[in-house]
Order: sequence, then structure tokens, then C-alpha cells
Amino acid sequence: MVTKQDAGPRTGPGPSAPRRNSQRRRNAAYPYALYLPAAVVYVVIFLVPTVMAFYFALTRWTLFDSTFVGLDNFRDFLAEQNLRIGFQNTLVYAVVTSGLKVILGLLLGVLLTSRLRLRGFLRSVVFFPVLVSTVAVGITFSMLLKPETGLVNQALALVGVDGRDWLGEATTALLSVALVDVWKGVGLATVIYIAGIMSIPSEYYQAVAVDGGSAWHRFRHVTLPLSWPATYSVIILSFIGGLRSFDLIWTMTRGGPGFTSDTIASIIYKQYQAGFFGLSTAGNVLLFLIVTAIAVPLNYFLGKRQVPA
Repeated sequence: MVTKQDAGPRTGPGPSAPRRNSQRRRNAAYPYALYLPAAVVYVVIFLVPTVMAFYFALTRWTLFDSTFVGLDNFRDFLAEQNLRIGFQNTLVYAVVTSGLKVILGLLLGVLLTSRLRLRGFLRSVVFFPVLVSTVAVGITFSMLLKPETGLVNQALALVGVDGRDWLGEATTALLSVALVDVWKGVGLATVIYIAGIMSIPSEYYQAVAVDGGSAWHRFRHVTLPLSWPATYSVIILSFIGGLRSFDLIWTMTRGGPGFTSDTIASIIYKQYQAGFFGLSTAGNVLLFLIVTAIAVPLNYFLGKRQVPA
């Protein structure tokens, strides 16, 4: 006779299996609930305005009404006489500013991770311009670069160098604004490089020291390749920011003299000032597509060069 004690162990699910499955489903859904606030903000702040911009780019609109015109706004914007100059200036500005931020940010990052006595204070000094309003920086440097009364030309006169009208000459206006942009933004690039360099394991530097390598060898064979994630981040952020730059250029030159320092963003703003709201919206959509068309392949190409861990 087989008793309950003689029965073998049960292999089927016990009575608590449904409760365990229900608890498991609740636990799986819990992290997704945390995404909801961010998803709402993303939809309201980014997705809805983006869809509306694509629609209003196809209309002639005012605050109270709109008339559908199809692709007329895009054709009119692409027919702008100074659009070619603006596109060239936008690319030059993005390349110059991002390139200098990478070079100077890397050098300052190496310097400020070395054994300097005042490195904490110097890090604060380098990062300080990032915290200052872009408009305030533009107004300040507009005064400093004045041809007659600006401190830059007065300082150059002390060493016997004749200053120029830095913001009033076609050959120097865009470059002057780009250098001010680098001065303001290099602090962020430096902080990114400091974080990247400090994350490099010290064993690599010790191995170079054991092999008798110099400071140049440490930089060339350890710091430079292993800080590539920081370089990748600085290039992407700086290049996209350069393509979209507007406030500093408008504050310092307003696209002048003539159209020589106009960028796509400043051309869009001039259309908005003239009351062509649909035309300026179409320009914004085109700028969005241009930035996407450049940034996505650039991100893919730079991402392939990541140093494997």
C-alpha cells in the first residue's frame, strides 16, 4: 500500500505558480513605468513640434491662419541668392570650431590631468566661459574687437602691429566669430577629455615607463588612442553645434559685412524677420535634414573607430 509519504516528488507546478507568474509580469512592467514621464516630455517638447514644423513648412501661415502651398516654400528658400554662401560658411564654421575644440581640448585635458599644483583652479578657469551667456559673450567681444577703441587692437598697437576691423572685413569676420566660439566652448571639450583620460587604467602608463618610454610615447601610444571615446563625443557635439550655430554669429556680425558671415541659421532668421514664416519654417526643416544627413554618417564612421575594451 502506497502512502502519501511514499509518493515521489511532484513535478507539476504548485499552487503558487500563477502568483509567481503574475509577480514576474508586474516586476517586468515596473521599469517601463519609469520611462513614462520622459516619454511624455519627449513627445510634447520634441516630437509634436517637429511634426508641426514639417506641416507648416508646406504652408504660408500667420498666427491665426495658414494656406497650404505644397513645396513652394522649399523651392523659394533654395532659390535664395546667398544660400550657397551661407551653406559654405556653415560648413567652414563647423569644421574650424570642432577641429580647434578637439585639438585644444585634448591638449588642455592632458595638461590638467598632470601633476599641476593649481590644476583644480585652472579647470574652473577653463570651464568658466561655458557658463556665460552666449549673447553676453558676443556683445563683450564685439566691443573688444572694435577697430578704434577695442582692447585687442590697442594691445596689438603696443607691440607695433596694426589692428584690423576684425568683424567689419569680409576676410576676417567669420573666422573671428569662430575663434570666439572656440574660446567659449573649449571648456566643455576639456572636461570631456579630462574624464576620458582619467578613465584610462594606470597600468598602460606603467608599461610604457617600464619600456623606457618618454612623455611623448605615453601620449602617442596610450593617451591619444585610448581617449578616442572622448574625441568621438567632442567631434559629434561640436560639429552639430557648429552646423546649428546662430546666436553668437547674429550677436557679433548679423551675417555681415554683406552676406560674408551668413550661415543657414542666420538666413532663416532674416526670413522670419521679414514676415515669411512659412519660408523660414521650410528653412528650418532643410537645416534639420542637412544636420541629420551629415551627423548620422559621421556618427557611424567615428563609431567604427572605437578602441575595443
